[in-house]
Amino acid sequence: MMDKANLILERPSFKESLKKINCLEENRVFCRHGMDHFVDVARIAWILALEENAGVDKELVYAAAFLHDIGRFMEYEQGVPHEEASAAIASQILLECGFGSTAIGQITDAIRSHRGGGSNSELSQLLFRADKLSRRCFECKSLDECNWDVKNGKLEY
Repeated sequence: MMDKANLILERPSFKESLKKINCLEENRVFCRHGMDHFVDVARIAWILALEENAGVDKELVYAAAFLHDIGRFMEYEQGVPHEEASAAIASQILLECGFGSTAIGQITDAIRSHRGGGSNSELSQLLFRADKLSRRCFECKSLDECNWDVKNGKLEY
């Protein structure tokens, strides 16, 4: 059961943040950071966790994936690094959804380090890898213009 993770999707602050991201990225030619991306990251991270017997709670994996880019609109609007903005927004949403302080700490730690570096926790590493593996560079129309350093030339998950 993922009752608390599913509550995230119902939170007004989550919906409003997602709406802002979608508006700001409407004309973006590169990868977008909407619900499709969040779900792809969640599912890939969970597959990795199962394959590697990581012992990470499924609800934590999905919660981290749903929230890892939720502050991206603040990066666009205010220049705040999205991993920091996302962790701040996530902290409040997770509290509202009934996550305990330990789980909130684990999830926000993973969000802060999902771009690389930082934490070595299992959840952080899963989120980092799944975020990268979720990108479908092999079908991107803007591949030649993209500055992303690790392009996925094939589908792995």
